[in-house]
Amino acid sequence: MPIRHCIVHLIDKKPDGSPAVLHARDSELTTSQAMENLLADLNESYNAKQGKAWGLFHEESGAYPFSGWLKAYLDGEQDFTAFSRQAVEHLQKLMEESNLSTGGHVLLAHYQQGMTDYLAIALLHHSEGVAVTDALDVTPAKHLDLGQLHLAARINISEWQNNKQSKQYISFIKGKNGKKVSDYFRDFIGCQEGVDGPGETRTLLKAFSDFVESEDLPEEQAREKTKTLVGYATGQAKLGEPITLEELSGLIDEERPKAFYEHIRNKDYGMAPEFPADKRTLSQFQRFTGRAEGLSISFEAHLLGSKIEYDEGRDMLIIRQLPTQLKDQLKRRQE
Repeated sequence: MPIRHCIVHLIDKKPDGSPAVLHARDSELTTSQAMENLLADLNESYNAKQGKAWGLFHEESGAYPFSGWLKAYLDGEQDFTAFSRQAVEHLQKLMEESNLSTGGHVLLAHYQQGMTDYLAIALLHHSEGVAVTDALDVTPAKHLDLGQLHLAARINISEWQNNKQSKQYISFIKGKNGKKVSDYFRDFIGCQEGVDGPGETRTLLKAFSDFVESEDLPEEQAREKTKTLVGYATGQAKLGEPITLEELSGLIDEERPKAFYEHIRNKDYGMAPEFPADKRTLSQFQRFTGRAEGLSISFEAHLLGSKIEYDEGRDMLIIRQLPTQLKDQLKRRQE
């Protein structure tokens, strides 16, 4: 993960409406093993974070100047230090306007991963801990607490520059309750949501359920394909990479690698070819299975409340919209 440029500034502010004080660094950080370790740990923590959103820049304006400063830096009109100073001064101003905001160390890092350039921006905080010295004494020690990462964003610079139609080259952590205290950080980046990750993931799971039903797959095959889908999508989320429908289709059915992709296109689910996986939605996608006295039942959890209803009081399972093959068998039996 080559680091092109990296810098840290400090904004000192308490969540009590007091002024924010900026302590700006006047030169870039020198690339070191410690810096590479920090960025790797930051990426790992960021990728694991739930509740992220994906989007694109607002049109550059006085309210949203960040994209213009970033472009000027990338075009060589100013260096990384000057760009970061402009950005952090703007963040300081927005912090002062948001009384609930808390200061911290602001990290900006331009780095390369594979053939792709990224800009990571994160507000980092310290936690109190303890350490053992060389003299075997126990002493207080501060450390960056990446587990408490609440305000961060990552910009795919390569996609922003080379794919003008993209609506998901920025990802950022959303507040737990939607907006509130994190609004000012999203406005600092100048980002608007462009892709609904949870919604796209739900649509994918619906399309997959329809596909399994249309293929009339045996339960064991359906379970294996479900495992493949969830494994791939979860893996992409951990890497911070999007789900690619064509790639997923090839994994689901190696003998017919286009089958699932064509099912999605033919049914017109309205899905983007690539989109970020939502891990919370994936974690809720599971199969309920039960066998007893010649009866075998298996269905996916998201069908509860729609096609399937469980009445605990009467010990009943009500199933609507039965599979065509099952209905045909029942009709022949009645006849």
